[in-house]
Amino acid sequence: MTPSDHSLVSTRRYVLGLGCERDTDWNDVRLLAERALREIGIEVDQVLAIASIDTRNNEPAILEVAAHLRLPLLFFDAATLERETPRLKNPSELVFAHVGCHGVAEAAALAAAGPIAELVLPKIKSGFATAAIAKIG
Repeated sequence: MTPSDHSLVSTRRYVLGLGCERDTDWNDVRLLAERALREIGIEVDQVLAIASIDTRNNEPAILEVAAHLRLPLLFFDAATLERETPRLKNPSELVFAHVGCHGVAEAAALAAAGPIAELVLPKIKSGFATAAIAKIG
């Protein structure tokens, strides 16, 4: 890790978890992501990455939001996200029935932020999308 990489990690202390239904309008997801940041009072330059479930790795809305915010994307399989269930604030049987894990936005944020991460914004919803934010421990 170079010194510049280290400073980037030390200033970017949050991960934004996103989930959405297929073919959700990207602007809806963007507005939700921006609302999530406002709710905890952080700027996009404090976010290390956007995280989601791997079945959304080609979802235009998530790809476009990441490009718009200039953030890298991290994707996790359902089994990895399911291991985060004990740390979720809003586990959902409905989500489990659809994708095989009890949450996407919260679980992805936590998985990306690490084992001692703290969920600082539990899941919020807008239309067909969800967002959550974890602080890297």
